[in-house]
Amino acid sequence: MTKKSPQDNSQPPSNGRRALLDFGPLLLFFGTNYLYQDLMLSVKILVLTTIISLGLSWSYERRIPAMAAFGCAALVFFAGLTLYFDDELFIKVKPTVLTLIFATAIAGGRCIGRNPLAALMGSNIKLDYEGWRKLSWLWVSMFISSAVANEIAWRNLSTDAWVTFKVFGLTGISLVFIVLTLPVIQKHQQQD
Repeated sequence: MTKKSPQDNSQPPSNGRRALLDFGPLLLFFGTNYLYQDLMLSVKILVLTTIISLGLSWSYERRIPAMAAFGCAALVFFAGLTLYFDDELFIKVKPTVLTLIFATAIAGGRCIGRNPLAALMGSNIKLDYEGWRKLSWLWVSMFISSAVANEIAWRNLSTDAWVTFKVFGLTGISLVFIVLTLPVIQKHQQQD
């Protein structure tokens, strides 16, 4: 058993805490919009709670996941545009733009012989080459599916219905793909 240094206050991440930090801001975004039917207020709540969530992540774990940090930066950017121009279009297209950036980064990396997904997740998962290849293309598919679904949703649903879709529909798409990745991880996981 290793001893912690006096400066190391980090705690190992717990699944419940991680889920709350990841999904709490989205649920508050949904709840605020549901109660007040005010997207601009809901966006402010989402930004504030996301920043608080990242701060708590740092406080508890002494790290901020790279995808969460990038997602927060994109949120602040698109939310800022939404609030500055008083135009909900910016926050509605944010999931499309963000997921396409992730899909392009992973696909582009794979095409030039790199493995961006392993760089992001390699400390948590150990897979062989074929496992990372399959997992990468599954994630590219997930991000593209999310982008297409978001484009259809924001163009065809009311703002309130889109908020519900963003919180539950996009999360549902992610969960489906997570279930699809489990057999790949189990088959290609390497032992230390």
